[in-house]
Amino acid sequence: MTAATAEPVPGHGILDRLILALLVFDGFVTALLAVLFLPVRIGSVPVPVSALVAAVVNVLLLCGARTVTDRLVRVAWPLFAWFVGFLLCMVGGPGGDGLLLADWRTLLLLVAGLVPATALLLKWGADAAVTRGQGARAR
Repeated sequence: MTAATAEPVPGHGILDRLILALLVFDGFVTALLAVLFLPVRIGSVPVPVSALVAAVVNVLLLCGARTVTDRLVRVAWPLFAWFVGFLLCMVGGPGGDGLLLADWRTLLLLVAGLVPATALLLKWGADAAVTRGQGARAR
């Protein structure tokens, strides 16, 4: 039996699904932690370092998701979970308390959390389209 016709390892699909589920959960938790650490200050100067951390972590979550699935929609699930977590933090609690500030740091967190990861997804989608196009021309 050649390597090309080898059977997949039993349970490998279940492990991939479990890893993807954990990455989706991590995306949600990352949003919550980024929002909670958004008001950090050094002295009297606001330092929204959690926006930078969210940008890096979201890109890493997508890279991790790409190792367990080839479908871009599934690769984007951790980013969707991050966005849902961010939106839930925008909703006020029963007393009208909100976790997100009504200032520039909230917008920075949203942009930093979504733009780099979305750009990476678009790049991967474009690369996949080019690869499919080259495969169609080869036939």
